[in-house]
Amino acid sequence: MNKIDTIIFDLGGVLIDWNPEYVYLDVFKGDRQKMKWFFDNICTNDWNENQDAGYPLQLATEERVAMFPKHEEIIRMYYGRWVEMLGDSIEGTVKILRALIDNPNYKVVALTNWSHETFPIALDRFDFLHWFEGIVVSGEEKTRKPFKDIYEITLNRFDITAQNSIFIDDNLRNINAAKELGINGIHFENPKALIKELSNYTINI
Repeated sequence: MNKIDTIIFDLGGVLIDWNPEYVYLDVFKGDRQKMKWFFDNICTNDWNENQDAGYPLQLATEERVAMFPKHEEIIRMYYGRWVEMLGDSIEGTVKILRALIDNPNYKVVALTNWSHETFPIALDRFDFLHWFEGIVVSGEEKTRKPFKDIYEITLNRFDITAQNSIFIDDNLRNINAAKELGINGIHFENPKALIKELSNYTINI
């Protein structure tokens, strides 16, 4: 096993709780079936990820309204009420992050799929985002996970050797893409499980 010297964190779902259900459960009065239909057919995950890759929020909204004019009001809520989708920090993971940053043996950076228009809101809200040596934000790079180029940007920008790094993400698709470049991956489920997974690389929290 190669000696690990760099930890790469995803943010949403790992360190920060973000979920559009926080808005739309209220919009649909708790009707999960209607909410699921909306996410599957109108404001889809693929659509949102396009904005994560730098597409303008206003333009994306107007295009979606033009496609589904009967749903204009609730489409506009997606980014109009985006700040309400931003939950709290995942404190167990923040403690792990602090321990790794305090350890001089590791470089700690972040790689996130996030719109460059909304990321400043998170930077203002979460102090721990300023602990990283650096953060690669997909919206700023005009690409996103799981595309190869964003991993290469991260490796090159922070002088990381892929085989000596670990990438932590809650999306298995993104982990598998990182592994194709030789980056070790941990599929995040919860902080307790993360501590156990890190110990497999002789990283003890």
